[in-house]
Amino acid sequence: MAEIMRSKSFVNPLSDDEYRARKKKRREDLRDPYFRDQTAIIHSLPFRRLKNKAQVFFAPNNDHVCTRIEHAFHVATIASTIAKGLDLNSEMAYAIGLGHDLGHAPFGHAGERVLKDLCREIGGFIHEIHGLRMVDKIGDRGKSLNLTYGVRDGIVCHCGETPEQVLEPRKDKLDLMEIKSRSVYPCSYEGCIVRLSDRIAYVGRDLEDALLGGFVKRVEVPKCVDKITKARIGRINAEFIDCFVSDIIEYSRKRGKIGLSKEKFNILMELYRFSLKKIYKHTALSNYEVYCNNIIRKLF
Repeated sequence: MAEIMRSKSFVNPLSDDEYRARKKKRREDLRDPYFRDQTAIIHSLPFRRLKNKAQVFFAPNNDHVCTRIEHAFHVATIASTIAKGLDLNSEMAYAIGLGHDLGHAPFGHAGERVLKDLCREIGGFIHEIHGLRMVDKIGDRGKSLNLTYGVRDGIVCHCGETPEQVLEPRKDKLDLMEIKSRSVYPCSYEGCIVRLSDRIAYVGRDLEDALLGGFVKRVEVPKCVDKITKARIGRINAEFIDCFVSDIIEYSRKRGKIGLSKEKFNILMELYRFSLKKIYKHTALSNYEVYCNNIIRKLF
């Protein structure tokens, strides 16, 4: 504990005013700027639509299977907890987590792959970039959500698909609408936390849902998982989150960077590779993806 208490503090590269800046000024009230962003997101139509968008399993007939809106809350709470543990802005982290998937297509990543192909002549489709377009341009009934720069930056730079053990924020302030790829990192530690929290949120929960649905059996799960949990279905994800959140806080306070220890990172990646092979490419999901493909192409 003494070693952790002597750790470096985290100072974001931009000023507080720059992170809190909005495209249009808003009359101040009792709420923190990032808490206002949270309420703007929660009450918006794009956020409400997430309740019927797939996380992994399409149109589940089980109310306990995770949907995209639940995933958003998972990421928000995980990121907020880590931010508190590192004395960062938990309200900002929570707001980014809530809004990080507002640009996701129907049918999850399957829908994104179809749209990427359909939109290839105009640069393809990336849900993070569409997320920024959603809050800035499409908004709620055509009206911008007018979020702070820090939250908008975290949304467009949140990609949780890349295998990163350690993250540090970029130093420059960009015109976010000019971002065209997933190679740009967030400009805040809070944004970096959300980027890591995204993978932590979905890997454990997707495994739990796959076990619940009979897509995989407990004996098939990599042995590395036993280093984290021996829980039965229904408790696996909770123990996963507790383990990885604690590890990130401890590692980050010691190193002055947002990251996971090598041991926990390797476990996370082994489970991700297992999920990619056994869950995300499962025959049942692959067959259903043909159906999703046809729907989106017909609508397009």
